[in-house]
Amino acid sequence: MDIPKTPSGFDAAELSALLDGRWAGVRAEVREALAGLDLSPGDDLDTEAHRARTLEQLGMVARSGAIDYGFPAEHGGGGDVGGSVVALEMLPGNLSLMVKSGVQWGLFGGAVVALGTERHHERYLHDIMRLELPGCFAMTESGHGSDVQSLRTTATYDPDAGEFVVHTPHEAARKEYIGNAARDGRMAVVFAQLITGGKGHGVHALMVPLRDAEGRPMPGVHIEDTGRKAGLNGVDNGRITFDRVRVPREALLNRYGDVEPDGTYRSPIAGANKRFFTMLGTLIRGRIAVSGTAGGATKLALEIALRYGDTRRQFPRPGTDEEAVLLDYRGHQRKLLPALARTFALHFAQEDLVSTLHDVQGGGDERAQRALESRAAGLKALSTWHATATIQACREACGGAGYIAENQLAGLKADTDVFTTFEGDNTVLLQLVAKGLLTGYKDQFGDLSPLGMVRFVADRFVGAVAERTAARSLVQRLIAAAPGKDDEDVIFDRGWQLAMFDDREKHVLDGLGRRLRGAGSDDAFEVFNNAQDHVLHAARVHVERSVLESFVAAIDRCRDRDVAAVLERLCDLFALSAIEQDRGWFLEHERITPRRSKSITAAVNALCGALRPHAVELVTAFGVPRQWLTAPIATGAEERRQREMREHDTAPPTE
Repeated sequence: MDIPKTPSGFDAAELSALLDGRWAGVRAEVREALAGLDLSPGDDLDTEAHRARTLEQLGMVARSGAIDYGFPAEHGGGGDVGGSVVALEMLPGNLSLMVKSGVQWGLFGGAVVALGTERHHERYLHDIMRLELPGCFAMTESGHGSDVQSLRTTATYDPDAGEFVVHTPHEAARKEYIGNAARDGRMAVVFAQLITGGKGHGVHALMVPLRDAEGRPMPGVHIEDTGRKAGLNGVDNGRITFDRVRVPREALLNRYGDVEPDGTYRSPIAGANKRFFTMLGTLIRGRIAVSGTAGGATKLALEIALRYGDTRRQFPRPGTDEEAVLLDYRGHQRKLLPALARTFALHFAQEDLVSTLHDVQGGGDERAQRALESRAAGLKALSTWHATATIQACREACGGAGYIAENQLAGLKADTDVFTTFEGDNTVLLQLVAKGLLTGYKDQFGDLSPLGMVRFVADRFVGAVAERTAARSLVQRLIAAAPGKDDEDVIFDRGWQLAMFDDREKHVLDGLGRRLRGAGSDDAFEVFNNAQDHVLHAARVHVERSVLESFVAAIDRCRDRDVAAVLERLCDLFALSAIEQDRGWFLEHERITPRRSKSITAAVNALCGALRPHAVELVTAFGVPRQWLTAPIATGAEERRQREMREHDTAPPTE
């Protein structure tokens, strides 16, 4: 099959600049700041030594200043929310260090910034930034993970003492999986049901000391070590229970709700539901960071596998004595190059998401904040699932070498596996995306029960889709200019690809709306539960459409003709491989014919062949810091190529 022309070469520096994007300066500064530090992972160590090494490395990162971007400028930070997320992306080669950094500065420090007021900032932020106060983010409980609103830990105000009593009423209320808890944390942001005057006011956060200066648990604080995990063993996860632990009234992070000395509760936000979702919305940075760091690990894995595949030889070519390079096999290209194209697409979508976070966070626009939360949930789900699938494909593509620890892929696989469930289980997150699509979120966060949601669907889902599509002028221009559907080369037309993604999303949403419309008060849960497959598909196709549009917008920003042309082919590969992957839906709904389905498969094959010569250069353009690329199968690629060429030249003739 003939495909649009792919340049024979391109300016790699121009592509790297485009990929570095809005925070190119932050990426460059972090690369420089970390370059001379020994941040190598300690996966070969026992648990205690690994944890000690990770804490030591955390101190190096703190002293380098690479984590200061997200903290307020008046307290010594950079005042750059987007920069703080990007900085974490630069640690893909030591994911225990990345996660521990995220806990300390993203979750613990971020919660103090977002939920606290000046008294908390003044008292805690300097010590948090410099790692003089190691901390935890104690939200998840044994009985409630994703359902944060139903947490059972209590914080009951005692007006006579002017203190809150933090208590774990039963085992299901135990704080679970808490990073930094088992060994290093001295303070925790604890999420609990706030009770004053016998009345509950929903979940709030308090600063609760865990250990004294000598590292001993504080009275009433009981800590258990979670022990060894499938990965991330440099992170000291633990379980925490509180036995009537008293903290002063000022320990309440009181930006959105405060308690007067006499026990009177005050909040600038009316309504417990709205207050809860507003508080949680300020903590969205952690979820976005997980998406970005999953992308960083995916890029590293792809670079290892592609460098290896570009030099490893296997089986002679017919009629010659020369063995073929793995990456010349179409099956090998199929394993890695569509994944590389999707990684590019997700990179640009992540860049757009971080920009939105930076511009929207704290701006007071509730509608924009809700949209941000939905996008963050969806992209986190797709990015982490993509990381899991791609790292596994990279491991297989490297054969037995991919299973050897020194070649990094086994560690990357183990350390990223939990990304699909922490900072929100992916299935639950896609339900959140679907709920946002269907309801547009109620203005006052009223009835969010299944019945309330179902009743709201019928009137709102069509309007939500119309509003969502109205602002996409570039996309609409491309769709309007698409050639007729019977045109032989239409599958390479960007407008046709966008229309396919857009039409699929609208159709899936329309069908879901019809399925839910007839639900009543006595069967709402059952109706919604029975439609889970449809709900999750609706969310997936919505996010995938958004990712494609981010890729298209990035190409539009590119001013280098050859770079843009290579990106065009990568975008073709992403779009067409996505259609191929969901071809069952497109065929069942008569969006493509069987003949066109075969043409799409042929096009994916042809695009893999056209992009194969550029594969290593493309993945290198992501700019993963060189200190993280340690796998001998990748770092010794060129030397191995030269050695194999010499051996081939002197090899004895075969009979």
